[in-house]
Amino acid sequence: MISLQKALAPLLADPSHSAVLLDVDGTLAPIVRHADDAHVPEPTRRPLITIAGRYGFVACVSGRRATIARRIVSIGSITYLGNHGSEVLPGGASEVTVDPAVADWTARVRAFASEELGRDEVSRARVRGEDKGHIAAFHWRGAPGEEAAAVVVDAIAARATAAGFALHRGRKVLEVRAPVAMDKGLGIERLLAGRGLRVALYAGDDRTDCDAFAGLRRLVAAGELDRAVCVGVRSDETPSEIERDADLLVEGPSGVRELLGVLTG
Repeated sequence: MISLQKALAPLLADPSHSAVLLDVDGTLAPIVRHADDAHVPEPTRRPLITIAGRYGFVACVSGRRATIARRIVSIGSITYLGNHGSEVLPGGASEVTVDPAVADWTARVRAFASEELGRDEVSRARVRGEDKGHIAAFHWRGAPGEEAAAVVVDAIAARATAAGFALHRGRKVLEVRAPVAMDKGLGIERLLAGRGLRVALYAGDDRTDCDAFAGLRRLVAAGELDRAVCVGVRSDETPSEIERDADLLVEGPSGVRELLGVLTG
């Protein structure tokens, strides 16, 4: 692992041709018991506002809807890549652009989620639903019996697979999705291609963020970038893939705040 200062040197040397891309939950915003309570602390927002005015491109990349990610971060001037790369909310815009192939599945995903959340066993297990448009999320973090709730969610997953949906598992969340290629890396490739950037940094804490690392490295291989800096954000629940794939690791959202402080220097 390289040091933070050494890793960030290429961005600091040429901010106007550098991109700063950041996951939201677990990276900018601490993980909370209930997803609706998430927010970015003010000591983290302040340097991010400075970075937004100094670097060539700044975006938050989230598994949440882009509009929700913008509410959590509360900076309107930057771009939000939401729902694992399938939707984009540009800085200053009010309209979200959704991948049409994914949007075609919205009605079916919502109908499946409504049926599942209406099951007695799902209600008893206190599994919470989250409507993400073309993605339905089932959360069990904070349920009275998390192990029992996880078993109920496994049954939801089996029914979703049988119905032809794609699945994605995160930290105590199951997502039911359209069977369409969708991940943060693919979204980042589309977002950055052709912008004339030379260096890009991405920081994240979960398996989906390894897709983002891979997307940046594909841009390097294609000659769209000279350098990619992949930062893993460590926590008690850090998946091994993050430690394996990151160029360097920082300790939780406080470590990300330190990283942002260096980028403002």
